[in-house]
Amino acid sequence: MTVLARSESGAQMDVMEQVSELISTNFGASRQEITPEATLRSVGVDSMALEELRVMLEKSLQIDLDEVELTPDHSIQSLLSTVRSVAAA
Repeated sequence: MTVLARSESGAQMDVMEQVSELISTNFGASRQEITPEATLRSVGVDSMALEELRVMLEKSLQIDLDEVELTPDHSIQSLLSTVRSVAAA
């Protein structure tokens, strides 16, 4: 299943694009830094920012991540897998 979200311009985006956009726009990481292997911490999402990212993802992807445990040490790939799993449920 491909999870798509709408950007502010209305275009559909896949989850990796959406996550990359949210992190680069709100936490200062460059798009080149945001790779599947990168940890959330390495792209500027520390424990304080993690809740902010969670809310942004829930809003933009219309999913509920309340039951999901995320830490700054999770990789981008782990986050993407979690988001896709929750969206498919």
